[in-house]
Amino acid sequence: MAAPKKNPASDKGQDKQQDKGNGSKNPSTLEFTRDQELQALRDMLLIRRFEEKAGQLYGMGAIGGFCHLYIGQEAIVVGMQMALKRGDQVITGYRDHGHMLACGMEAKGVMAELTGRHGGYSKGKGGSMHMFSKEKYFYGGHGIVGAQVSLGTGLAFANRYRGNDNVSLAYFGDGASNQGQVYESFNMAELWKLPVIYVIENNRYAMGTSVKRSSAQTDFSRRGISFNIPGEQVDGMDVRAVKAAADKAVAWCRAGKGPYILEMQTYRYRGHSMSDPAKYRTREEVEKVRHDQDPIEQVRNRLLAQKMTEQELKQIDAEVREIVNAAADFAQTDPEPDASELWTDVYR
Repeated sequence: MAAPKKNPASDKGQDKQQDKGNGSKNPSTLEFTRDQELQALRDMLLIRRFEEKAGQLYGMGAIGGFCHLYIGQEAIVVGMQMALKRGDQVITGYRDHGHMLACGMEAKGVMAELTGRHGGYSKGKGGSMHMFSKEKYFYGGHGIVGAQVSLGTGLAFANRYRGNDNVSLAYFGDGASNQGQVYESFNMAELWKLPVIYVIENNRYAMGTSVKRSSAQTDFSRRGISFNIPGEQVDGMDVRAVKAAADKAVAWCRAGKGPYILEMQTYRYRGHSMSDPAKYRTREEVEKVRHDQDPIEQVRNRLLAQKMTEQELKQIDAEVREIVNAAADFAQTDPEPDASELWTDVYR
């Protein structure tokens, strides 16, 4: 029997409230110290301002190819990174600039890679989706949907084989969650008790299709049930909730109990990529999330409640903007790679 036809326009606004399903919703939220709040604010602001500048440079033609911005999702990588130690690895898909910055990769090197310059992390050859930093334990953005999940599982296998207590974080989205290789990875990870955290960044629309139209099970924290992998739903717009969930998942993995799934419920403010007009949702929906749930505003409001002044917060923002502006200047003036670079770092 043929599946019933659906009206693509019905995507608009239908995800204002997601189905919670019967998954484990993690209500716990850490109380941050003032220093933690300030760290979270700086780190999230750096990602937000960097992505805004990247969008501007793309519009000017200084960045070519694909460019997927992380604006709105900053609390996830910042909160997760706060729970890690040196040696823990991160791998993700192509919405990856925020992950790079959260791992400690310099804004200048990331921006220079976006503009195809020699000073970029992949010497201008990788672009937005293919940057790596062995020093920062960042194993790349990956352009193949879901590919990073199996690779991240492989990183965890290497950790277990070597007998260390390092944890691998494999980030992927709601769209990639339906890929077959994801479930092959789940099976192997649980079978061999691999120390990997699968972080599902559920921003509701994947490349432009609502999860309600693309996924039979919209509670992504339950995707590991048939493999006996525990999972939790987390407010991915609250950096404290992310840190609390990350602490629990990291402890689980370090104790040798195997993999863990964290579904981060989040929202991207921009389209899937810079070429996406995002007509599948309403402007009112986006503005409501910005107004009610913005991860940076949540931290600002808590700091204001702790008697920090608006001027002090503006100064932090100004310092971050200075870093980003310097990165943009470098990325537009650094020389392009020599033609000989085409033959370096190539395996035969």
